[in-house]
Amino acid sequence: MMDGPGTAGAGLRIARQARGFSQQQLAGMAGVSRQAVSAVESGHSDPSLRVALALAQALGLSVEQLFGPGEPTATVTAVSVAPLAAPRVGGQAAGPPPAERRAAGDRAAGERVMLAPVGDRFVALPLRGDTGVGLGFLPAGGLAVREGRIGPSAPSGPSAPSAVAAIPGGADGAGSAVAPPATFEEIAVRPIGPPRPTVVVAGCDPALPLLATPLSLLDPPVAFAWWPCGSGEALRLARAGLVHAAGVHTQTGNGNGNGNDGAGLPAGAEVVGFTAWREGLVVRPDLRAVATGLDAIARRRLRIVNREPGAEARRLLDRELARLHLEPADLIGYDAEAAGHLQVASAVAAGLADAGVASEPAARAYGLAFVPLAHERFNLVIPAEHAASREAQALLRVLTSPWLLAQLASTPGYDASPCGERLTDPRPA
Repeated sequence: MMDGPGTAGAGLRIARQARGFSQQQLAGMAGVSRQAVSAVESGHSDPSLRVALALAQALGLSVEQLFGPGEPTATVTAVSVAPLAAPRVGGQAAGPPPAERRAAGDRAAGERVMLAPVGDRFVALPLRGDTGVGLGFLPAGGLAVREGRIGPSAPSGPSAPSAVAAIPGGADGAGSAVAPPATFEEIAVRPIGPPRPTVVVAGCDPALPLLATPLSLLDPPVAFAWWPCGSGEALRLARAGLVHAAGVHTQTGNGNGNGNDGAGLPAGAEVVGFTAWREGLVVRPDLRAVATGLDAIARRRLRIVNREPGAEARRLLDRELARLHLEPADLIGYDAEAAGHLQVASAVAAGLADAGVASEPAARAYGLAFVPLAHERFNLVIPAEHAASREAQALLRVLTSPWLLAQLASTPGYDASPCGERLTDPRPA
């Protein structure tokens, strides 16, 4: 009846959400338990013939239509972690004149997104710019429907605030030069093939995509989706319940090296180690002898590239400025932003800047000089609402994978010893 692991669950979830039913409502209509619906949707079990017939009848479909092979065509409602190509303000298109807004809306039609189930809803991660490419284009899970913008999303789970509008933006910054909206937008997405169980992780560590390989080797396999962004934005997404884990790096030796002092973490979140590294100045090799610190960079009027507000690298740069009694205006390029460690290193290597703040692995990957400023750990924060999910449990399982540990240890600049270390106990005392 199915053509692969998780296909039955994906088809059932899409059909249910397309009709606006909750799991409890569908269970009542079909005369089965909500647990049975949840087990099928999560891929933990296949439906018996009786359950399959009951669910199909309740949804007005045949069993073959609901559980048989074939690509889904109905759109689903998903929460987008970032605005699409034509963001709306107050229900209206923002910015330029109507003709240009229509053109922007046309570009948003069919915008490629990663589509992943997170909890009891879908999350869409727009594939554009650095987010949409690795060494080539990444596979999309669906296409956003231009006329399908629905409106602000509702918060989810015990870690969510009392209203979506209360989720802090601004200082927590997104992975771009534009501050994120205070609310998340619900959009309509037409899936390209059935969505499957996917671990969704937000954070800035370029080693995170290494998780995809051990996750794909699990039985049944689990997919991986990475949303690159700074620590502040990653925590914002975790507090909204939109990711299974948020990557956050904190300095060691400053009283909060474990990354579990509670500041900004979702209530009851579990914190697990991933990597450790040194953070500092990445510098053009020919300037190694003269760019020995921020004071030297300011004195010699060298150009830097910064990170976005909310990124730990930017906070580190600001702390170093304060320590040296310097002002942002003393640094040429302070307002120029790159969206990640590798992007900073790439800008320096390309000659667009003389220096920037990034991790040592990024500096070594591009053959740049490095001036250490801090030792940091990169931890994964798992919201309590997702801790028992199949995806979160799969993530915890592969963190101790010998393959993953060997890959991290073989990448210059990384310390793999924290990987998989439990830094909090999710059980009540």
